Amino acid sequence: MKIQNTKEALQATHANLSRFEFNDVNLQEATFTNVNLSKATFTDINFSGAKFSNLNLTNVEIEACDTTGMKLRGVLVLDLFDAYKRKA
Repeated sequence: MKIQNTKEALQATHANLSRFEFNDVNLQEATFTNVNLSKATFTDINFSGAKFSNLNLTNVEIEACDTTGMKLRGVLVLDLFDAYKRKA
């Protein structure tokens, strides 16, 4: 199914959207609950101001990202990296 050039709000419930491709799509203020994104790839994504909770991040890789102000469990990632560097 192709959805192009629409501004209408969509709702997917109990749906299989595996292998869907999203390119140049605005999902601002979207809500994802009980969603399986295992093995998904995110490239050139704006997650600024997003909140993630109750996630399984097993084997997740994050690279080449701006982590300014990013917190993990309330701790700034920059502080975590600084502490790691001091220990090494």
